[in-house]
Amino acid sequence: MSKPTAIILGASTDRQKFGNKSVRAHLAQGYDVYPVNPKAETIEGLTAYASLADVPCERPDRISIYLPPQVGMALLEEIRDKQANEVWFNPGSESPELLQRAEELGVNVIQACSIVDVGMSPSALDDE
Repeated sequence: MSKPTAIILGASTDRQKFGNKSVRAHLAQGYDVYPVNPKAETIEGLTAYASLADVPCERPDRISIYLPPQVGMALLEEIRDKQANEVWFNPGSESPELLQRAEELGVNVIQACSIVDVGMSPSALDDE
């Protein structure tokens, strides 16, 4: 069986940010992870992609979003076109308008912390 796949929109090189903790949490739980950040070349040793369109993964298991709602709103059609099984709007990435529009587009919206979903605590990923 192949590994589950996760695209992290808003992945970060800053290990204190949730966009980085999510990359590490998904990796630790056996996911193939595709970080998306237009300003980074690599994140946690993985190739970082400048945009969602650049990610070579077709039909990911999940897209986990760590972007401000207005940025997420602009990407909703691209997100829909990736046809992910689950689209996770992590705390702070959602707005009522964004969630409504995502549902209108047929996106499988999950409004929760994807780090907790994979069985990890974000605070456990804090650097010491």
